[in-house]
Amino acid sequence: MARTVPPARYRAGRHFLQIPGPTNVPERVLRAMARPTIDHRGPEFGPMVLRILARLKQVCRTSNPVLFFPSSGTGAWEAALVNTLARGDRVLAVETGYFATLWRNVARKLGFDVHWIESDWRHAADPTAIQAALEADTAHAIKAVLVVHNETSTGITSRIDLVRDAMNAAGHPALLMVDTVSSLGSVPYEHDAWCVDVMVSGSQKGLMLPPGIGINAVSERALAASKTSTFRKAYWDWAPMLVSNETGYTPYTPPTNLLFGLDESLDMLLAEGLHAVFERHRRFGEATRRAVSAWGLELCPRDSGASSNTLTAVWLPDGHDADALRTVILDRFDMSLGAGLGRVKRRVVRIGHLGDLNDLTLVGAIAGFEMGLGLAGVPHTTGGVAAAMDWLAAR
Repeated sequence: MARTVPPARYRAGRHFLQIPGPTNVPERVLRAMARPTIDHRGPEFGPMVLRILARLKQVCRTSNPVLFFPSSGTGAWEAALVNTLARGDRVLAVETGYFATLWRNVARKLGFDVHWIESDWRHAADPTAIQAALEADTAHAIKAVLVVHNETSTGITSRIDLVRDAMNAAGHPALLMVDTVSSLGSVPYEHDAWCVDVMVSGSQKGLMLPPGIGINAVSERALAASKTSTFRKAYWDWAPMLVSNETGYTPYTPPTNLLFGLDESLDMLLAEGLHAVFERHRRFGEATRRAVSAWGLELCPRDSGASSNTLTAVWLPDGHDADALRTVILDRFDMSLGAGLGRVKRRVVRIGHLGDLNDLTLVGAIAGFEMGLGLAGVPHTTGGVAAAMDWLAAR
């Protein structure tokens, strides 16, 4: 007799996806991506890509080229390195968490010599340490500095403007490369004003899309470096992409339906206004931090000024398993929260509050977290939801 599979239990209401990425995809973007695929060599495609690139420049705050690859942010990391450097070149990388560590690992696997500034994963990139490392490099062997703007694993935002100031104070010619995967389109980022040479980003967070588009914004210095780079590359080569992009086309098959979605999401971001988008995320970040404080719990960042506005990493008391808390919350309230990664695994629960959400969505997420604390037996005081609501209602 044939075996039957019992139907999955129906859960009323919507699932709360409160991980720090991939984020919720808005209905408008989903509908845009559901369009029939078009010919990426046809007359409709080129003008759409030119429109996308022009608005991506606005979001990146640059007048210089922006280009994309069908990839995750990891691909954009690799593209940044292989287009500007030579095998064996030395790079300076700053440890702020799991993703900074992964970028370092990519650089090492590609054959670069990585000088690693270590930290405890609870502090932002230290401009003083960066300046000291560059000043010690009197031969200018370091060719690039790698910094994650918003470290998704720890909820830490680093001051890229201060990193640039430190590089200038050291009088060092290294390129500045910045990961903005969980900051672009959510918190202020100034590519040109901060003199960033290569920006790395992805589609799945502040741009409110599924994963699949890796992005580089590049300075004139980075373009000049790409013309003398001896690193062998094929798929990640900027040169053919930049030539094709002049007319809105790509040198190989693009993620067409994701681009339909990006066309729509950029409209949404610019219609709301970037300043308003940043202010909305600032409110959400502060409301969540006030909830954590009211619970009597600790944030992962030790410096409150470095706390991210796109996610909040909650440090659980000794003896309490962050993954057990996440499991309780998922089972009882149908809400997904971010797991701790790397050295903060099972110590940190990450509440994502970026992308397409509003005040009521955030309050619901904080309520689910507070109820979960009680059910999981994590010592806390009540009042986090009230603290968040008071902050949001007054602003």
